[in-house]
Parts: sequence; structure tokens; C-alpha cells
Amino acid sequence: MKKPTICFACFLVLTAGQSARAGAPALCRIEVVEQGDGWPVPLVELRTTHQERLVSDNAGIIAFDLPELMGRETWFEVIGQGYEVPKDGFGYRGVRLTPRPGGNLRVEVRRTTLARRLGRLTGAGLFAESQKLGERLDWPESGVLGCDSVQNAIHEGKMIWIWGDTTLAKYPLGIFDGTGATSPIQPLRRFEPPLQLPLDYFVNEAGKPRGIAAIGGPGPTWLTGVISLRDQRGAAQLVATYAKIKPPMEAYERGLAIWRGNRFERFRTLWTNSLDRPIAPPMPDGHPAQWTDPRGKQWILVGNPFPTLRFPATFEAWSDPSRWESLLPQPVVSAAGENHEVKPHSGSIAWNRWRKRWVAVFLEAFGKPSALGELWYTEADAPTGPWGPAVKILSHNHYTFYNPRIHPEFAGKTSPFLLFEGTYTATFSDARQPTPRYDYNQILYRLDLDDPDLTGLIDPPRAKAEKR
Repeated sequence: MKKPTICFACFLVLTAGQSARAGAPALCRIEVVEQGDGWPVPLVELRTTHQERLVSDNAGIIAFDLPELMGRETWFEVIGQGYEVPKDGFGYRGVRLTPRPGGNLRVEVRRTTLARRLGRLTGAGLFAESQKLGERLDWPESGVLGCDSVQNAIHEGKMIWIWGDTTLAKYPLGIFDGTGATSPIQPLRRFEPPLQLPLDYFVNEAGKPRGIAAIGGPGPTWLTGVISLRDQRGAAQLVATYAKIKPPMEAYERGLAIWRGNRFERFRTLWTNSLDRPIAPPMPDGHPAQWTDPRGKQWILVGNPFPTLRFPATFEAWSDPSRWESLLPQPVVSAAGENHEVKPHSGSIAWNRWRKRWVAVFLEAFGKPSALGELWYTEADAPTGPWGPAVKILSHNHYTFYNPRIHPEFAGKTSPFLLFEGTYTATFSDARQPTPRYDYNQILYRLDLDDPDLTGLIDPPRAKAEKR
């Protein structure tokens, strides 16, 4: 793989010089931080009364550049997706600031969710606002503007990242046979913002990100169930389930794919839509997890979020559908401290050393206030459940956050942090305007598993059940 060579810092220096020669006013630096600890907060929007929208980058920075408001007291509505400021007497949530050329202002926001936002993992302009101010000029651009749900696997000593449909700058129709990258297995030194995830993309001869699953047939190729398995010779095989898609979003073919030469190829077609077979049979779908049962046998469990299928943890078992066993997932989970049940939509599970239990993060189906933007956390003694109770850890207002994926690999054995990401998009929501730069991208969150507001809801029911 070859990383694209992009002298973005040189471009910024040149354009900054041109702006200065043209007499453009200096920018005003606005930093958005979390109340109490001063952590930078990405994805906080400041909106003026004439509907200019300014959004903090991964460092929590906004480069204010509106000449008509320089030196004027200005009201900014604060829209934070889990972060807010108090309401005023008229019910507005906002702040008054007076931006000045070369100034430095600070906005403190209060976190209203248990999960803490670390920042954006993918897309363009992760530090665009900071770079306008001459900061973080060494951060390179990948050429990817947006990408759909993530799949991960540890393969040959690296973390493999696979995304779905991908947006590029040159045209609305970008890459529709998946994009991919590699990183170290534990790519983050700290679990605090500003977030800088090093991703080494698979690129073409021109050094630009390319598709990695050009499986024949019209329409996009979607991948799921990505995992690395040893074959009977001991060699690691990176494999996945593929689907070929036709408009509007209907699969007409499903099967198994295998990694060859830094690309996925068709390994075996298992189903093609026909009058005789209008519904695909069960296949590995979602995020795989490895489990050793009480008898010492190793299994791969696959589900979205809870396991719907299992097979022995070998390449040969994965490639032989006769060795797959269907599982019946738990349909609902009781909400902690509340008299209602939550219906899971998508998500993932993982064994957690800190909690010494299986944990899950899942999206609620048709939740409130956002139909596909409410995320919950739950635990179980076994990967097949029973799961519960569940605690809401993340909420969105008029926005979608689907297909959350836990990253158990990132944190150490004694870490109380649970890291998870999801796709932030206006799709399937009633959002009036997509959030610039952030829309249709992956955002990483941290959940503190020693937070009393979390454990206070999870542990009492658990202790009561164990006592019975």
C-alpha cells in the first residue's frame, strides 16, 4: 500500500499568504470544551441568527471568519448532539460572544449523555477549522469525504478497516464496492480528544483510495461478517459475507468472499433472488465475536447486535454452510429503572475484562427523540443472553447513528473504557440539513464503565438477580 502524498500544509501557507495580501481580516479562534474538565468537544454547531452554521472540528475548534459580525455582540444557538448550554428566559439555548480579529473565545458545554464523544474517524477536514488558524498542519487528507458502516478484523498483525459506500469530492457517485485501510491493532495512545486515528488506505496507482470488493454484477457490493480465521494448514484467511445490491436497496445475490491480493473476491455464491428462492437463507451477518463454550470448544458468533448464527472457529467451518447453526436472538431488552422494553435494531457484542461480562452497544429501533439515533448499553453472563437491563448512553436529535461497533481491541485488559463507533448520517431521519463534514461518517465514543451513573443502574438489578 502506498499513502497518497498531499502537501496540504503548503497549500494552507500559500492561501493564508494570499488572504493576508488581499487584506482579509484575521480569524477569531473559538474553542468548544466540556464543562468541568475542559476537554475539546467536536461536532458542536454554533448557529447565528442569520443561519450561518459553524461546526467544531476534532480539536473542538471553530475558525470564525464572518466579516459582518466581527466586533459585534453575536448570539450563537448551540446545537451539540449530547452537549448543551442552559436555556435562557425565552427557552433558547445559546451564548453571546463578540468575535474579534485574532481573538480567542471559549464556549463551555455540558454533556447530557453517558457516552463521551472523542471525535470523527473518517472523512475530510477532521482538523479543517484548526488548520485555518495555522494549527495541526501536519494532518494529511485521505481523499475520502464520507463512508458507510464499518467492519473490522485483526489480520496478520494489523487492524483491517472495511467501509461501505464511500463519498469522493469529484462526483456524488463515489466508490460502491467498499473501501479499506489498515492501522495498528491499538492505534490510539490516549482515549481523549483531539482524536487522530492513523489510517493507511488501500489505494490505486494514482495513490487515491480505491474499491476493495469489485465482485462481478451490477450495483454496489456490501460486506459484512468480516473476520480472520485459520485454515487447516494454519494460514490466516480474511473472509466476509457479500451482498450485491440493486435499487432502491435490495439484495439480489448473497455469498461468501475471501481476501486475495488486497481485494475481496467471490468465494461462493449461496443465494440468488428468484421466484423459487425470494428470501436469502441465514448467513454470517453483523460483527463476529469469538467465544469458548464451557466444554472448551471455540465458536464464532455473528449477529447484529445479538448472535443469530454460530460455527466452529475455523476457515473450513465458515466455508461450509452445513456446519452453521442458527440462533434465536433476544427480541427486546428491559430498560433499567423504567417500565418499558427496548427493541434492538443493530449493534455489536464483546467480552469485557473490566466488567467480567459480555457487553453490548445497540441502536434502538424507532426510539425517541430520533427513530434511529438512540443507543443503549447492556450486559450478560453469556453471549447468547439473557441481556439486561439496558441503559441509554447516547441520544441524537433529528439524526441517525446506526450500525454501532464496539472496539474491544483498543483498550487494555485493565481499562474501564469501552470504545464504540457508529455512522452519523441524516439518512433515515427528519434532519433538515446534514451536518457539514460530519455527515455520513464514523464517530468514536467512549463509555466509562466505572461511571456511577451507569453502574448504579446496571449493578443493582444484577446483584438482585444473582441473589435469587
